[in-house]
Amino acid sequence: MTTSKHYIALGIEYSGTKFHGSQYQPQQRTVQSVLVDAVSAVAADRIEIEFAGRTDSGVHATSQIASFETNANRDSTAWLRGTNANLPNDIRLHSVQKVEENFDPRRTARWRRYMYILGMSRIVPAIGGEFAFWTPFDLDAELMNASAQCLLGEQDFSSFRAAQCQSISPSRCVHWVSVHQFSDLIVLDIVANAFLLRMVRNIMSSLIAVSRGDISDVSVLLKARDRVLCPPTAPPNGLYLVQIAYSQYPELSKLHPPRLLGPTSALPIFDAKDFPDVRPKLKP
Repeated sequence: MTTSKHYIALGIEYSGTKFHGSQYQPQQRTVQSVLVDAVSAVAADRIEIEFAGRTDSGVHATSQIASFETNANRDSTAWLRGTNANLPNDIRLHSVQKVEENFDPRRTARWRRYMYILGMSRIVPAIGGEFAFWTPFDLDAELMNASAQCLLGEQDFSSFRAAQCQSISPSRCVHWVSVHQFSDLIVLDIVANAFLLRMVRNIMSSLIAVSRGDISDVSVLLKARDRVLCPPTAPPNGLYLVQIAYSQYPELSKLHPPRLLGPTSALPIFDAKDFPDVRPKLKP
């Protein structure tokens, strides 16, 4: 008897606070290890999961994408409800879709979107304090937004690349970047073909330095291509992976804004094909 393979993609939301990142690490609680256990229970077989991208310890995701292949024949509702029933409270599936055999969550993605949430308060809130980076300073979102526009286009982002980054090239293409204020929250919203290790967090720390007058403009750091000149990396708890776009899968490609922002009608909605398909060089 021939058993057919099924190819499944998952849309995942998780709080990164108690995870040691997304990728499997021995003796550590990671998104991958928890998710594999939950999906395998539904499949009644051990499965392997591939992610669209890595997130560091403490970084959140409202729309991480992962995929797996299986011999188990389940409908999307069974995968969704069954997996969520086996997951802890800080991780949930929000979508399940059957995909083609050649679907690769990392390599077939056209672009990724991150948001970094910065709260301005002299007292870190008791509720939600772990879901933003809180600073006691009053910052200028308009100045930060103006300074960030130099990041657009395909450029060398060495100044914002962590020393541990293993990417083949420091070149990335930023399609969209904005900084807006929502009440006492400042949000960095950035879309690129891919991101270097801690790139968004280093951009945010540099924009904070611009607003505080510590540096004149982000363009100075960008042109220097020297990480040593940049401010220390912003903490992970303000960072969210919010969208990954695929040409053939609009349901997987939807924007899922962080709930901390409340009503988000001011946020732009992008289709997968709104930006050119500029694929970065990725390691196998």
